[in-house]
Amino acid sequence: MIKKRIKYKESYFYKQVKKHQKYAPLLFFIGGFVWDSLTLGRIDRFYDIVILCTYMTLLTISIYIYNLVDGDKWKNTLFRKYEAYLPLGIQFFLGGLTSAYVIYFSRSVSLSKTASFFLILLFLLFANEFFKKRISNKYLQFGAYYFVNFTFLSFFVPVILKKMSTEIFIISGFISLISTFLLIILVYRNSYSTRTEMVKWKMIGLIFSIYLLINTFYYFRLIPPVPLALDKGLVAHNIKIENGNYTVSYEVDEWYVFWRDHKIDFNRNLNKPVYIFTSIFAPTDLKKKIYHQWKWYNTNTDEWQNLDKIGFEITGGRDNGYRGYSFKNNIIDGEWKVEVITEEGLVLGVVGFNINTSNTINMHKIVQRKF
Repeated sequence: MIKKRIKYKESYFYKQVKKHQKYAPLLFFIGGFVWDSLTLGRIDRFYDIVILCTYMTLLTISIYIYNLVDGDKWKNTLFRKYEAYLPLGIQFFLGGLTSAYVIYFSRSVSLSKTASFFLILLFLLFANEFFKKRISNKYLQFGAYYFVNFTFLSFFVPVILKKMSTEIFIISGFISLISTFLLIILVYRNSYSTRTEMVKWKMIGLIFSIYLLINTFYYFRLIPPVPLALDKGLVAHNIKIENGNYTVSYEVDEWYVFWRDHKIDFNRNLNKPVYIFTSIFAPTDLKKKIYHQWKWYNTNTDEWQNLDKIGFEITGGRDNGYRGYSFKNNIIDGEWKVEVITEEGLVLGVVGFNINTSNTINMHKIVQRKF
């Protein structure tokens, strides 16, 4: 019996994709980033969970098929016909997942806590251009896959369990290790090209290195305690609570200082307290103890000196975050900051300001806003 080879007519779009294969994956990665920026909102919203679970599932399937499609059993199939689309799909889902993490964590007042994540994101964004084989490089594929898998589970598991702790983070890491190794084993057993191009122990070492790196970042508080996020942080002259609304009186900066909500040089009334107002986003029904750690910079010792540590319980579910505040009466001039931290000492964000005691304050610079 003679088998006929089926010939497929390539579409114009498919021809263009093949023609511009060098740049198409990067464009699809950016496309996933932009799409999520426009559509994602709350980390515990049903739509967001479905989208991210779909991205994670399709990324897994795309990587599996991409590594097997060159085998003989895939001849004359639709997967072989549209083979050039598979790396684009991988890049799009990677872009969608990593952009979601930026969206959720960039809500914090302090960008310092997300700096490490942005560096990793930039590496993922441009890594293709540094590898000769680009996305076909097995180590790049599975390394990037494990990173997004771990970070996905690190906030997905607490959202589902409505509980977050160091133990939950460790469990998320173990689940990501098991699921990633299962994918690698399946691909390795069924793909001849993978067995020839990939050194098994080298891949295992790479995955464990990423696992240890992320845990090291977490231990040294370089990664924010997901899925919590500091939505707002202000230094204020007064706070009033009426009918469930927080009315905050605070100084605003010049119009061109758009990256900060409050004026960093705080003109304090003599014998009046200084308030710190924060709103912290947390998933629905998740409860957590939060602290305001007041610190003053001692110019004599050139060190930050820990002063008051004021705690309160938060409950997740409010779109604009759980509101809370602390205040301090006995305060002196100088450089101050209030770290918003969890029970484990993980920093959600920092509210920095300089105290200058004065009897006269420009009332035109003070606004009252309800939260």
